[in-house]
Amino acid sequence: MNTPAEPAGAVAYAPAEGLLGSVWLLVAIPLVSAAILLLLGRRADRWGHWLGVAAIGASFVLGLTYFFQLRGLENKSAELSLWDFIAVGDFKVDFGLLFDPLAAVFVLLITGVGFLIHLYAVEYMAHDEGRRRFFAYFNLFVAAMLLLVLGNNYVMLYFGWEGVGLASYLLISFWYGRPSAATAGKKAFLMNRVGDAGLAIGIFIMFATLGTTQYDEVFNGVGSLTATTVLVLGLLLLLGAAGKSGQFPLQAWLPDAMEGPTPVSALIHAATMVTAGVYLIARSNAIFSANSTLQLVVVSVGALTLLLGCIIGAAKDDIKRVLAWSTVSQIGYMFLGVGLGGGAYALAIIHLLAHGFFKANMFLGAGSVMHGMKDQVDIRRFGGLSKYMKVTWLTFMMGWLAIIGIPPLSGYFSKEPIIAAAFERDDWTAWLFGGAALLGAGLTAFYMTRLFVLTFHGPKRWTSDIEHPHESPKLMTIPLILLAVGSVVAGGLMAWDGGVVSWLTPVLGEEAGEAHGVLSHTAINILSLLVTVAGAGLAWFLFRAGTATEPQPAGVLVTAARRNLYTDTVNEAVFEKPGVFLTRALVYLDNRGVDGLVNGLAAAVGGGSGRLRRLQTGFVRSYATSILTGALLVVAAFLAVQAGWLA
Repeated sequence: MNTPAEPAGAVAYAPAEGLLGSVWLLVAIPLVSAAILLLLGRRADRWGHWLGVAAIGASFVLGLTYFFQLRGLENKSAELSLWDFIAVGDFKVDFGLLFDPLAAVFVLLITGVGFLIHLYAVEYMAHDEGRRRFFAYFNLFVAAMLLLVLGNNYVMLYFGWEGVGLASYLLISFWYGRPSAATAGKKAFLMNRVGDAGLAIGIFIMFATLGTTQYDEVFNGVGSLTATTVLVLGLLLLLGAAGKSGQFPLQAWLPDAMEGPTPVSALIHAATMVTAGVYLIARSNAIFSANSTLQLVVVSVGALTLLLGCIIGAAKDDIKRVLAWSTVSQIGYMFLGVGLGGGAYALAIIHLLAHGFFKANMFLGAGSVMHGMKDQVDIRRFGGLSKYMKVTWLTFMMGWLAIIGIPPLSGYFSKEPIIAAAFERDDWTAWLFGGAALLGAGLTAFYMTRLFVLTFHGPKRWTSDIEHPHESPKLMTIPLILLAVGSVVAGGLMAWDGGVVSWLTPVLGEEAGEAHGVLSHTAINILSLLVTVAGAGLAWFLFRAGTATEPQPAGVLVTAARRNLYTDTVNEAVFEKPGVFLTRALVYLDNRGVDGLVNGLAAAVGGGSGRLRRLQTGFVRSYATSILTGALLVVAAFLAVQAGWLA
């Protein structure tokens, strides 16, 4: 892939006309559906889930219609201004939407894959008393994500950004009666606040330096900023992106998000929340491409995170957590792509879209396995399920082959070009980042094959309470089949004749001439396939006969991987424990200091007044005696002065 690219030039958006003037319906339909389900309460229990499915289906049909309308426009953009959202002095923010090639592909992913996940959830949540509330939160999640990708300025993006954060908190902790779910929801919410703070400060810097947050005005004004300002602004945006996309150092919340219902995991990991960070960097390509140091930081974060996710994923036994760490790793590939810049921006988006299919496929497949295995999640206690759950097995197989990059499945066409682009850097970092991406491919093949083999092959290792595993109902298997088809063909279709790359050119810029890396594309493809086959073959050899059902003593690396490479330990030591100590110190200061001073003063006044009250006896002779005594003391004092005794 050609990593350099020509600048896109001055950014200008055309006003929305005709059918595209109703693009606001994409956000409004799921938002209104969520409001209806929440406001009607139990009166909507019987049919509320179907309203939620229909809302996302309608948004998908509209998104597809708008997509074809956009193809017919010369400048490939349609901007719609609805009203003034903020107008204070010189600070004006438009409540506006932008439908361009980048927004269009995200809309299709969010609503298309999101619709299949909603459909699957109808059956998956059939016996849950809170199904109507679940679909209300689900619709809210999609509406917020659509606003995030459709906003025409950073304030609108931030509005959707926070809506996604709220919805994720509500869904991750949906079963809030479980302490682990409540804790996971709070963890996701708090860790995302760190990234959100960075994004908010970045938006403030935009207004302070450029006087605007509108995309076109910000991108056209980047050239007037100093290199330091661009670097600081980009790092703050990167912090926000790392929080939402579960990248180092803010990745710890994402695996814990598995405490929510499985359709939530699929929606977060495949179509909505974790893709937001990649979208932010791709949308802000004019900022990131303006500073090579900033790009190097993004590439470094991506390379480090993709390896971290692979290593930890290889040591996990919970089927959903293995998939969660694979998401951390695959998003790392996307960060690597957008960090490389140029033509690799489009490669990252292609991988994001392909990942949406095979990751949703595998998460819903995991839910199907859990459905047939009484919610068991330990892959060490599965085995032999291919005989009992053939549809789930076949569809999961397509996702497995796609994610490890076996041709001609989608992962091969989306991930391999990113690896090649990493080897096209013009210095020694080509070996560093290209080698990391190549190693990640081998590790991905290893731990995903381990997951597949232990779940569906080998001897039965079930617990005694599971007698007859069974296939899921059609309402769950039909989405699996459709997603499996996408896992097979999506990558190839998007890469065909430069389709998506050409489509995204108006947003991400023109590709430059042919770039030459330290290795040829052919050599990289051969190496990648060899590493992938070696990783998959090793896992098949080690786990084809099953594995121990209890944790076994392991070496230093495996032990560290089981403990998430001690990242949670570091977070606890650096942030949690000092925070707890500071909080307790402030509580002590408040109780003993502030409250002690106030309470002590109140006690002194109360005690003094109580003692003075004893002097008020109510007897006239006592008062007369007091007056006489006082008068005698005053006379005595005067006489003493006159006599010179008190001189």
